Amino acid sequence: MPASTPATKHTAAIRPHGRIFAETVQHHTAKTLLAGYIALFVWAAITPHDRATWWAENIPILLIVLSLAVLYVRGFVFSSASYILMSVLIFMHTIGGHYTFERVPFDFVSDLFGFERNHYDRLAHFSVGFYAFAIAETLVRTRAVRSRLVLFLFPIFTIAFVAMSYELIEWWYAVLAGGDSGAAFLGSQGDVWDAQKDMLADTLGAVLVTVLFFALGRAKTAH
Repeated sequence: MPASTPATKHTAAIRPHGRIFAETVQHHTAKTLLAGYIALFVWAAITPHDRATWWAENIPILLIVLSLAVLYVRGFVFSSASYILMSVLIFMHTIGGHYTFERVPFDFVSDLFGFERNHYDRLAHFSVGFYAFAIAETLVRTRAVRSRLVLFLFPIFTIAFVAMSYELIEWWYAVLAGGDSGAAFLGSQGDVWDAQKDMLADTLGAVLVTVLFFALGRAKTAH
């Protein structure tokens, strides 16, 4: 089966013209989101609040985008749902790198719910979990697992591990850079439990989209 077609019973049942339409939508979605990211990146690169923080925040995102582009060129095209979900973090993180997460204009949400801190970074962490959808999709397409339980748990545990690792990187960078740049990258805003709450947000996002993956019937080929 072509790499660009998800290996599910549902997809296999689609008539040829329907499959061609689905693949066309996948390709257009990927290209449109990439164009949107490039435009946003150019804007965010112009006079960011702190250039050192901008670099630190954008390097991981650039690596993600580059990895997705390489996979696309090599014929591994994710579903439109996966690309849309993955783009949430990419866009939010790029904006956060421009302002620093603490300074992103998010006051309307803080005022609406009476928050004492800017929770834009927490929402961005929640979107990290959205990558669990693409992980589950990859496991199904490559037939890497047969157990539905493993298919459900593996993406969640993977995101939880990545979340923990990133918090360690943030701590390391904050100590190394020091000063305002280190504090801006860490983004704790005085919350001593910030790292734990960020990891929880990442994991909850993963749980949500993994449940969505199963609810949409994308796990039908796992036995």
